[in-house]
Amino acid sequence: MMSKTREILKQLSLGDKKALARCITMVENELDGYENILSSLQIKNIPVIGFTGPPGAGKSTLINALLSFLSKKNKRIGVIAIDPTSPFNFGSLLGDRLRMSEHFSDENIFIRSLATRGSLGGLSAKTIEIVDVMKSSDFDYIFLETVGVGQTEVEVAGLADTTVLVLAPGFGDEVQTLKSGIMEIGDIFVVNKSDNPGADGFAISIQHMVESKNLSPNPSPKGEGSKGDWFPPVIKVIATQNEGIEHLMKKIDGHAAAAPNDKKLFLLTEKAYKLIRNNRMKDLDKKKLQTQLRKEIERKNFNLYQFVNSY
Repeated sequence: MMSKTREILKQLSLGDKKALARCITMVENELDGYENILSSLQIKNIPVIGFTGPPGAGKSTLINALLSFLSKKNKRIGVIAIDPTSPFNFGSLLGDRLRMSEHFSDENIFIRSLATRGSLGGLSAKTIEIVDVMKSSDFDYIFLETVGVGQTEVEVAGLADTTVLVLAPGFGDEVQTLKSGIMEIGDIFVVNKSDNPGADGFAISIQHMVESKNLSPNPSPKGEGSKGDWFPPVIKVIATQNEGIEHLMKKIDGHAAAAPNDKKLFLLTEKAYKLIRNNRMKDLDKKKLQTQLRKEIERKNFNLYQFVNSY
């Protein structure tokens, strides 16, 4: 078993896509030997870029444009697309990846969709581990795209070296949405579809909000503000026309290049916390829980809290 593990990890480190896909499948489904894979990973310092934001803002289109730009420069990119899971049948409602379909045969690009599988934060319970598997390959970048709902925006900030918050004008209550808390996690703000009516005013509103909040809550690499600070830039793009893509990539590189040790410690603490929590809940099966609850709720004096305390 160990010899097989060593061989697949060797192929993984060389950028073999079949080895990568096999490792991800083993880890995601906890197949025999997956723990040996994880404990033997040689994780490289590959920047993880998280893309989040409300549905309809054009995250997939933006990522597609970035992939085209980077692939032409012979950069290798791994993409993890997080998709929601139905709470009723525990199946994956895998999103429409047609916008990225042109890259499926691109040797420089690897794309994998993962289901959240009931994770409260919107991120797959296995996302952390699979990101580390991909960081053991030979990518130049790893892109992490989330569903952009609920607590997902905050969750991705604990996994990504750089968090790109993708927005678009024309949603009506978009500014109110920003005030709900997701502003604090953005390292870079992108106004996509900036050829739409109201885009300039929307971008200015975001810029004012960034300035008023003095948004640098977590240690960030040296940027455009005072020495040692990073004040999140607001960048207008038209992803469908590849406008602003090169400028955006320069900002991503600028932020990801020199994340300080305390930022890395924050990310590592978040990862360790989630992994420890998941390990302690490993024996908890949601389907079995549902089966037991189906029986228990028939009891006249059923009390959820008594059930939970005795489970």
